[in-house]
Amino acid sequence: MSSTPPATTPLDVPALREQHRQAKAAVLREIEALGGRAGGIRPLLRRLARVTDGTLRTLWRCLAMPPRLALLAVGGYGRGELFPHSDIDVLVLLPDDAGADEHAAVERFVGTCWDMGLEIGSSARTQQQCLDEAAADITVQTALLEGRWLAGPRASAQALLRAVRAAIDPLAFCRAKHFEMQQRHQRYENTPYALEPNCKESPGGLRDLHVILWVARAAGLGHSWQALARSGLATAREARQLRANEALLALVRARLHILAGRREDRLVFDLQSALANAFGIEPELPPEPGREHRARRARRASERLMRRYYWAAKAVTQLNQILLLNIRERLEHSNRHPAQSRPINARFAERDGMLDVVHDDLYWREPHAILETFLLYQQTPGIKGLSARTLRALYNARPVMNAAFRRDPVNRRTFMQILQQPQGITHAFRLMNQTSVLGRYLWPFRNAVGQMQHDLFHVYTVDQHILMVLRNMRRFFMPEHAHEYPFCSQLAAGWDKPWLLYLAALFHDIGKGRGGDHSVLGARDVMTFARQHGMARDDAELVRFLVAEHLTMSHVAQRQDTTDPEVIRAFAVRVGDERRLTGLYLLTVADIRGTSPKVWNGWKAKLLEDLYRTTLRVLGGGAPDPHAEVEARKREALAQLALHALPHQAHAALWARLDVGYFMRHSADEIAWHTRHLSRALAQHGDSAAPPTVVRARLSSAGEGLQVMVYTADQPDLFARICGYFDRAGFSILDAKIHTTADGCALDTFQVATDTMPEHYRELVTLVESGLPRALRPDTPLPEPTRARASRRMRSFPVVPRVTLQPDERGQRWLLSVSAGDRKGLLYRIARVFAQHRVQLQLAKITTLGERVEDTFVISGAALHVVREQAQLTHDLMHVLDDESASAVA
Repeated sequence: MSSTPPATTPLDVPALREQHRQAKAAVLREIEALGGRAGGIRPLLRRLARVTDGTLRTLWRCLAMPPRLALLAVGGYGRGELFPHSDIDVLVLLPDDAGADEHAAVERFVGTCWDMGLEIGSSARTQQQCLDEAAADITVQTALLEGRWLAGPRASAQALLRAVRAAIDPLAFCRAKHFEMQQRHQRYENTPYALEPNCKESPGGLRDLHVILWVARAAGLGHSWQALARSGLATAREARQLRANEALLALVRARLHILAGRREDRLVFDLQSALANAFGIEPELPPEPGREHRARRARRASERLMRRYYWAAKAVTQLNQILLLNIRERLEHSNRHPAQSRPINARFAERDGMLDVVHDDLYWREPHAILETFLLYQQTPGIKGLSARTLRALYNARPVMNAAFRRDPVNRRTFMQILQQPQGITHAFRLMNQTSVLGRYLWPFRNAVGQMQHDLFHVYTVDQHILMVLRNMRRFFMPEHAHEYPFCSQLAAGWDKPWLLYLAALFHDIGKGRGGDHSVLGARDVMTFARQHGMARDDAELVRFLVAEHLTMSHVAQRQDTTDPEVIRAFAVRVGDERRLTGLYLLTVADIRGTSPKVWNGWKAKLLEDLYRTTLRVLGGGAPDPHAEVEARKREALAQLALHALPHQAHAALWARLDVGYFMRHSADEIAWHTRHLSRALAQHGDSAAPPTVVRARLSSAGEGLQVMVYTADQPDLFARICGYFDRAGFSILDAKIHTTADGCALDTFQVATDTMPEHYRELVTLVESGLPRALRPDTPLPEPTRARASRRMRSFPVVPRVTLQPDERGQRWLLSVSAGDRKGLLYRIARVFAQHRVQLQLAKITTLGERVEDTFVISGAALHVVREQAQLTHDLMHVLDDESASAVA
């Protein structure tokens, strides 16, 4: 049993804490003074580690720690670098027979570190415990691999570190770290291009560089970029690129810590502008008048910063893949015969399932082989990727891919072959983007790489969104994915040239970030592509149409009254024929699904499919005939009612109160559902002066959320009361069909959604059917809207609210369009304005695009025919939206 000797130096914790704070603050000021000079960050991070080393050693000495205990820095701190607010990871190495006094000393040391304000991450183990835990946990093994002595007996620390390194199986360690990295990448969506990437953990972040050095160190191949170059694993140019990109990422992370005042590794929207200012990045000036078509649009400083980050992350991703493959190949073949190569042609071979170039300088000698690489990747069975040598050759051959390369007829033919292959489309194009080939061959695509989108519903950069849409389109043509979207797969099965749709997906957003209408720019670009690549005129015109009109179908389905025959007729004229309609439908579904996992839902799917089927009938010669359509729906509704054994003519009393507009706006299923419940209620009610209030709910036919029917006496604030109830109950309104019967009753149908669906849908049905009627009582005041804090994205990129009011073509009703940032209670606030102005609502199209709403209302009312009242309505709506916007910024 050892005893703790008395402290030889008095410990003044406040004085030592202040000394440490001042020394750290001096380093942080130097980091802030760097501006955008990333090259100076590494020495400062090492200085920060040395400051902490000195403080810990002083504590160790002043606390007179037992002489048998050793203190080691591990993890990132063990590497000799420390970020401003990173954890200080240390290991206290205990002797095998450590006694209670020594354990108490460790507790006292750790407690004093926390009293000092040091964010300590500590463990206390014997050497054998360290080795056992390292054998069982790759994370512990990695932390100890970078261990560094700080205090106590140096020999004990060095013995542990030697034992840890001796116990490592380099190949097993390499495979484990590679698998660990893949799992980490999956948590971050396998892309460095997230709009709020983690500069440490995301693909292309600092952790990817650490993995290379860990694996190299474990294999005894060096622990610096220069050492990897000397060992032949990296070229001198690659070592310089790695060092430069590591410095940039390190500077980004250090500044994030300083700006946030805590450990923050995400480039969150709140900090991007401040970070750009810290880098000295200025926003781009807008293009000169008359030169908009030749210049990119002016970029914010934050966009320019993020673009710089994305290019660095992309380079790290490429180099990480090259070096890890190189190290793994060397380890796998070090103790056995080299892998056998199977020749594919004179330029390529298959080596362990990887496509390998025969000569390192192949692409410089034969530039045509660059695109051939991806064609062979698609065509050769058994190929699962590109070898390290191929990846390196592509990385170094980027200067070859110039204007002459893009004009070469052979390359143009090869690119068209890649596009037209029956398999491997998605993987090939993603691989082309990862290796920078796609942006260098398809020059307009280069501008989309790393281009941010500040529209509050895209969660990917433009290039990643485009490739996601391409993936979605490709899956429509794959039988194994037919269960996902059966109707899309059914339509795709009858499409003769899938590559035309793939090309439309590639170009649909390619014009973003260049100023002007991206649909027009993309259509112009794809026509240039078609001319250069010898496409047939009909094919080129089809793709041009799809790119130019790729937003039209979603706009019509989600914002216009698709029960109006004139709306359908105008859309059919714009589309022109069935082939265009089918292509546009498939592209629209793939596009919406590729924006964000939160944007697509079953209701949007139903709106688009209904629009497709209705328009197809018109294109097939079935001109809209409201009378015939109404009669057909009535017959179908009666057929459904017959299954429920309703009395003869039970429907007559209700249907006599309904006009053609009701039957045009509701499906046969909805008509039967309404009739089944209301006919009984009306029969029981008899001739009473006050109509009954009936609320019924069911699982939506779209498969998500509830469909709610409300029948009651009409009142000016009815819509507001209904919206107020749904707001308080936590439902989002997706759609509203408002109808007033001939005898002055409201028959309204709502599509609503909630996060708790569908597991508890029966309970929710009961909740709505019992709670909503109480909220409709006119003798109670309208409740105040609920308020909620705006999301971080809305605070960083507030939506400028917009209100437009215009009469429809007949001048009988008015179309009101509202655009604003989405907030809880927003629709209810709008409904309260309608109630104040005694505006009657006929139809509501509620479109939520991530965190932005684009709502369209069809309204009527005497006040709308007075110019002054129109202006006041618009003013009051803008006041509501401005209040929401101001709350978002506050």
